[in-house]
Amino acid sequence: MREHLARNLRDGRFQALAGAAFLVVLALVLPAVPLTRTGVSVLAVVDITGSMNVRDYASADGKPASRLDTARGALRDLVTALPCGSQVALGLFTERRPFLLFTPIEVCADFAPLDGALAALDWRMAWEGDSRISAGLFRAAEMAASLDTDLLFVTDGQEAPPLPSTGGPRFEGKPGAVRGLIVGAGAYALSPIPRYNDRGREIGFYGSGDVQQENRFGPPPADAESREGYNPRNAPFGGVAATGNEHLSSVREPYLKTLAGETGLAYVHLEGPGGLAAPLRAAATPRPLPGRLDLRPVLGGAALALALAAFLFPMVRALPSGRARALTLKKA
Repeated sequence: MREHLARNLRDGRFQALAGAAFLVVLALVLPAVPLTRTGVSVLAVVDITGSMNVRDYASADGKPASRLDTARGALRDLVTALPCGSQVALGLFTERRPFLLFTPIEVCADFAPLDGALAALDWRMAWEGDSRISAGLFRAAEMAASLDTDLLFVTDGQEAPPLPSTGGPRFEGKPGAVRGLIVGAGAYALSPIPRYNDRGREIGFYGSGDVQQENRFGPPPADAESREGYNPRNAPFGGVAATGNEHLSSVREPYLKTLAGETGLAYVHLEGPGGLAAPLRAAATPRPLPGRLDLRPVLGGAALALALAAFLFPMVRALPSGRARALTLKKA
């Protein structure tokens, strides 16, 4: 009797079935394991002004892609990379202020509407043609503070109209009070800006005479007296039209880094439709996300594997080996 019992205990099939039964019992009684992860809560504000239509990126199939298309793809990739429990709010920027589309929602439970909203971002949503980047960034920081989130501000940094000689508005908040990231979109080389008619159809590119090349509000610049036609009363900015490259566009990285220094935000250049998750985690406020890890699927899968092995192993052993089959065929 004892020998029979000992032989059964040594049997591999019995051991596999016993292990499967043990795992099934564990799956029934073992509670979920408490688990704490680190997530983020962020307000993403996307610049949808005209210069974001510049096609100085490439899509996955090698075709030219606009800055807005690339930013949209990067944000959709970011949402999929964030851990469940993280929250994302979405806003648009044009003219001088951001517009909030929706307050923070959870990236897993509300993934479908969040991804759909990002996919639908379009320059035609803009309500004004100006692009006062610094004013929009400062107001976006205020909006993020009111939502108790960090800030992700995506822009190429091109002010339209250009800043006056005295510079732009000053940040009146506390640097670093809102954490987050300024994302500079666009290539470093100048590119033409697509032009559209009233029906939204592309009709070419902006020329030097189509946009304001210099901001002539406020005091004249330091070199005004050396300009042709200068008159301190009647022509304080000179008597000829301003020239420049404002009809062309590139990422204004030095300017964006200056704004990042003023606000206490970090800066990163958008290299393509991805890669924002790591910089955002480094710049954002770590937020503990309490959760639970359910081990029942793992234990149940392991029990099923052992049970299958117990029933399939004798069948595999019963199959003749290659040498035995060869001898059988030779005798036949």
